[in-house]
Amino acid sequence: MRIAVDCRMLEASGIGVYLRECLAYFLDTSHEFLLFGDTAKLAPLVGERRNVEVAACDTRPFSLRELFFFPAALAKKINGTDAYFSPYFNVPAGITVPVYTTIHDIIFPDRPELTSISKVGLMARMWFYRRAFRRSKTVFTVSAFSKSRIEHHLGRGTPVVVVYSCCPRYLVSSDRPGRGQKTGDILFAGNIKKHKGLAILLRAFFAAQECGLKNRLVIVGDKDNFRSRDEETLRELEYADPRAVCFTGRIPDNTLKTYFTQSALLVQSSLYEGFGLPPLEAMMCGTKALISDIPVFREIYGDFPVVFFKPGDAGDLQEKLTDLLYDKDPESIHLTKSLRSRYTYEKTASSILREMAAFNHG
Repeated sequence: MRIAVDCRMLEASGIGVYLRECLAYFLDTSHEFLLFGDTAKLAPLVGERRNVEVAACDTRPFSLRELFFFPAALAKKINGTDAYFSPYFNVPAGITVPVYTTIHDIIFPDRPELTSISKVGLMARMWFYRRAFRRSKTVFTVSAFSKSRIEHHLGRGTPVVVVYSCCPRYLVSSDRPGRGQKTGDILFAGNIKKHKGLAILLRAFFAAQECGLKNRLVIVGDKDNFRSRDEETLRELEYADPRAVCFTGRIPDNTLKTYFTQSALLVQSSLYEGFGLPPLEAMMCGTKALISDIPVFREIYGDFPVVFFKPGDAGDLQEKLTDLLYDKDPESIHLTKSLRSRYTYEKTASSILREMAAFNHG
């Protein structure tokens, strides 16, 4: 089978990780691939493989050019394959082969109050959601929760297949984190948007400090590039002592792994997620996770050694923070082999390829 893979979002945050990790398994199979995007960025992934053709494409996803003026020569190449796969829900004009897209979550219509989207913006996104849903032979998503919400908003006219999100390979190690490596830091990782619940964490953290908690809060990201309409979070950050709340700035993977490994605790205070990867990343590195009790986290982490707190409840989060950290030496946790292997990109990539092959051979 020959598959066209849209690689234009190779360096996007979560979508880029999903794409890169799937590609690592895709390209080691006997299938042939047409990868299109930035050829220089694709070159290290492709190497000397003979089952891969790379095509340049600088047309932005979801742009008018993609919808109406997508390069005809590239569309012809894609239509010479057996299937088109996107790690997101964009479909270029002129594609006639079977289409497979990915909807990671559907927060915009599901919880618009947690986004900064306008009514016009919501209408535009819904148009793209519906277009992808209508054009796709199969829509992939990253949790049963997301599947249920996609079907709620878009119907059941297209099969929705769950292929869970997973830990990137650089964090997956058989090494058992040793004792004595931990700092006292509380880690917050992920895009800083309203649905991530950072304002709730900040309120809980400051209240815990007033009660004697000495730990530092480390936020992965760059404060100077902070963009949000979440005024509550901005107000909390404005008065934060930089010695107590610090930003890492943009950091490479090996530095992020060090934070995941050495922090005392990761807090994921999300109000909504499609999957929510940082708790898994932290636990794979031996760090405890304190997470909000939302449906998707119950689905993903119900069997893991996490501590849940009431979503949106800063008081409950403060109590759990204090209980876990105050006057205690941080220790590593160790996941069982079964838990470490529950979510892997090998399984995810295999499921995607299997779904495409089933239709191609049907």
